Amino acid sequence: MQTDTFYKQTEINKGDVTAELFLDYFSERLRVDDYRGNIAALAAEVHELAVQHDFSKVIIKARSEHVGAFLALGYLPEAVFSQYFNGSDAVAMCRFYTNERKRSDFWVEEDKIIDQILELPNVKSGGYSLPENYLIRLADLNDAEGLAALYGEVFQVYPTPMNDPEYIKKTMEHGTIYYVIEHCKEIVSAASADINLQYHNAELTDCATLPEHRKFGLMKILIEKLEMELKNRKIFCAYSIARSLSFGMNAVFFQRGYKYHGRFTKNCLIFNKYEDMNLWMRDLSEN
Repeated sequence: MQTDTFYKQTEINKGDVTAELFLDYFSERLRVDDYRGNIAALAAEVHELAVQHDFSKVIIKARSEHVGAFLALGYLPEAVFSQYFNGSDAVAMCRFYTNERKRSDFWVEEDKIIDQILELPNVKSGGYSLPENYLIRLADLNDAEGLAALYGEVFQVYPTPMNDPEYIKKTMEHGTIYYVIEHCKEIVSAASADINLQYHNAELTDCATLPEHRKFGLMKILIEKLEMELKNRKIFCAYSIARSLSFGMNAVFFQRGYKYHGRFTKNCLIFNKYEDMNLWMRDLSEN
């Protein structure tokens, strides 16, 4: 499976602006991960690319001091990545190109899920124990096949080709770390941390557990291990983007001490539709 059918990482490098872009063909969106220079020039370049590729959503990780400039250009805030830029906030400023992409089908239901989750006890102290005959460990390149099999079974449709072992190897080589839980030598649960070494943050993502093993709370154990690994690497800004309709995954992050920081409307294609996604943030330097 070719990753360029899913996405392309590219850049803008003009006289008055430079930017790092993520062209997501699969979910028909463009994301600006970093930029410097003239805001209006950046917005013009991004608009041209969005129209060229027929994308229906643009997301710019804007520095907080630039929010007003993006508002003046028609962008709307959706979520706040606290401490994203080496301690400074990033605000997700978005623009939509179709009414359908802007309109959420489940917003009120998702609000009710958040209300229910915020009433749960906070149990981030950890100390979770694995059931008998389960093993947890840091993954390596030799686990690519097993990871791909897990993701292929859990996610029939997913924003990145996680069912491709070569893609997983590529992410590992670029610094993504995976923790896995095995049962009878089979990987039955996994999660990863995609580390941004320039700005010292990490996204906890690619959380998957086979259905028959979900009753044991394995994901909380994986998240705790990933957090410990990040702290050892002096990465304290941790975040995750979870499906807004998934009570279980949102509850996992809330109970690990993460705070709700906003919602992305129809952010990416998962399963059979565009899904709203919740942003959860945690400062790992705090107890």
